[in-house]
Amino acid sequence: MSQLRVAAAAAGGLRRTGSRAALPARRRRKGASPRKAAPAPAPGPPSSRHLFSDPAETEALRRNLLAWYDTCKRDLPWRTRAATEPDADRRAYAVWVSEIMLQQTQVATVIDYYNRWMQKWPTLQALAQASLEEVNELWAGLGYYSRGKRLQEAARKVVSELAGRMPRTAEDLQQLLPGVGRYTAAAIASISYGQATGVVDGNVIRVLCRLRCIGADSSSPAVIDRLWDMANALVDRSRPGDFNQALMELGATVCVPKAPLCGECPVKQHCRARLRVEKELASASQKLLGKATPVPDVEDCGAGGCPLCPPAAEPWDSSLGVTNFPRKAAKKQARVARAATCVLERRGCRGAPQYLIVQRPSSGLLAGLWEFPSLPLAQDLQEEKQREALAEHLQAWIGQPVVAGDLQLIGEVIHIFSHIHQTYVVYSLSLDGDVTLDPASSPSRWVTEEEFHASAVSTAMKKVLKVCGKQQEKGSNPGQGSKRKRGAKAQGTGSTGPGTQLSLRAFLRPPTAP
Repeated sequence: MSQLRVAAAAAGGLRRTGSRAALPARRRRKGASPRKAAPAPAPGPPSSRHLFSDPAETEALRRNLLAWYDTCKRDLPWRTRAATEPDADRRAYAVWVSEIMLQQTQVATVIDYYNRWMQKWPTLQALAQASLEEVNELWAGLGYYSRGKRLQEAARKVVSELAGRMPRTAEDLQQLLPGVGRYTAAAIASISYGQATGVVDGNVIRVLCRLRCIGADSSSPAVIDRLWDMANALVDRSRPGDFNQALMELGATVCVPKAPLCGECPVKQHCRARLRVEKELASASQKLLGKATPVPDVEDCGAGGCPLCPPAAEPWDSSLGVTNFPRKAAKKQARVARAATCVLERRGCRGAPQYLIVQRPSSGLLAGLWEFPSLPLAQDLQEEKQREALAEHLQAWIGQPVVAGDLQLIGEVIHIFSHIHQTYVVYSLSLDGDVTLDPASSPSRWVTEEEFHASAVSTAMKKVLKVCGKQQEKGSNPGQGSKRKRGAKAQGTGSTGPGTQLSLRAFLRPPTAP
């Protein structure tokens, strides 16, 4: 928006505010209802500058994007299955598993999990027969653990209520399958069944916002709805699955959040954010030659109250280029939480260490996973009180008194969940003799280190065990890892040089006769 328009709007706002503030408040007649404020004007329709209104341009974009995808797409196992599996239900299941795993998780991380999953449960029927414990064990480390649980619940519903037949449209997939939202349903339907429906995920949002200079908050429901309309209008009718994957591939590999590869973009000629950058560069060149030309303000599309333009308070930043888009509201800060956790160790029948793990509740964060005995802590709780609370908590598990002073403080482990900044205060305790667990408590068991890693435990708990192991190594090898200055010689055990600090052993050794 031009400075003149901003100034005029601000002046108008000041005049209206000032005139009302200057008047004394009128007394309301007794019994009269308060006057309702006038409703805010509804935003106008978006300008055609933000849309794909030219059929020829839309067709050219489809053609260029698909040609690039056919040449440059990554070789991914779920794409191979979708392209080669003749059975529609198995094809849809394979796509479904990949889409659930890829939510909030990078492709490189997902590949191994996906291959192991499909090898263990190649069909809906196989997954439906698995236990939740098995699902959690395979999912461990992938994060967002409720995804695996919901995926299995939906598979069981397909088998028991839908005779093993997957719904065939995006609408039915979203309506009938728990845990399947609008995006996942559209992805399955377009890739597996060829339904001509668009998709909108984080990559697609970024690509569309840059292609059409959409500067309004891209996380707002109103803007998301507009982007869905745009995606549905753009999708190629003959190859909807490939087109949707191509659009997502473009966002994942070329039109990335930072440092996008605009020179390699197959649809750069349709990108209005890039056009803005090019015009700025041209204007700068003309200015050097003494021929300054104004640069059109692309975010001011000329439509008053346009719902897709950025707010006037957040104008185009030339230093950001195309990464001016998309724009999102400030993220909420993660909730801060602390917990005390204890690596409780005993010696097994063959002398190998065993660790006590307990199962979390079946709902809530990390539902059904296994962990070391833990309890939440108040933020300002002193260390002495932490020990006492943890000792009491452990006593409930093992059925015998635990002395708070016996708990060895190992350190802290920080783990970031999507909405929680979690700190684990880690303690360790070694037990002598056999320990009988309380059968009335939640499920618990003793496991070896190998069994621990094979169990359904979170990444945070693996961090806890790793930190504890490192601390034990330091305790058993106190001198390991120390560095000696170049040229220095090791001192003999019977003598020390001048200025050398005595070891505790040397200090306690009785003096030798001269």
